[in-house]
Amino acid sequence: MKRIRLALSYGLLVLACLLVLNINSASAIKQFSDEFKEKYVKDPAKTSEEKSLTEAFAKAKCNVCHDANSKSKKDHNHYGKELAKLLDKKADMKDKKKIQEALTKVEGMKSKPGDEKAPTYGDLIKQGKLPAEQ
Repeated sequence: MKRIRLALSYGLLVLACLLVLNINSASAIKQFSDEFKEKYVKDPAKTSEEKSLTEAFAKAKCNVCHDANSKSKKDHNHYGKELAKLLDKKADMKDKKKIQEALTKVEGMKSKPGDEKAPTYGDLIKQGKLPAEQ
């Protein structure tokens, strides 16, 4: 009887650990979001574009970089994919300078790769839109 209880206890502990690890691996990196906010979201917003971006950022939360239409939060939108190429979520999460450099680099990229007429991610941000909006 003791063996069964002990086995069940260990099994529940392992299951709980797996759930916690799965939840943490699927969530957005708060530091990346904070750095995006610091760089682009103006408080207080003065222009209509700044107000639009502030409102969109507050509503989108993790979906600034993650695909809102996906069931998995591991899936990035096209903006998030470009950032993911430059940043490692574990190694770079505390490196504010590297995060800011990555944001600046991606800002200059076309929002639709291969389409020379497409606005850059930075252009979209200046228009008060989130970078993944089109």
